[in-house]
Amino acid sequence: MEYGGTMSPTMLRQLWSVVENSQATTLVSLDDATLAQWLIKQLKSKVSLNCREVDLMNEYIQSRLSLIRDLADERLGIEPSPSA
Repeated sequence: MEYGGTMSPTMLRQLWSVVENSQATTLVSLDDATLAQWLIKQLKSKVSLNCREVDLMNEYIQSRLSLIRDLADERLGIEPSPSA
């Protein structure tokens, strides 16, 4: 999926901060849809998001799920799976 929206650099930093501060086991154990919703929920506890921002964030997260999981695997000491 190609990400086509725009978000502020601050919003992106907040998201990646949430990813970095989340338990790696959580990031790898949830299915795609649940992981995206979980990350948005964590982000909303830190910043206010309107409906459009939630949609953009969901789209962005969906386009970065492989990277998010690879980073979590790395933190767990698991070799990332090869990209298809």
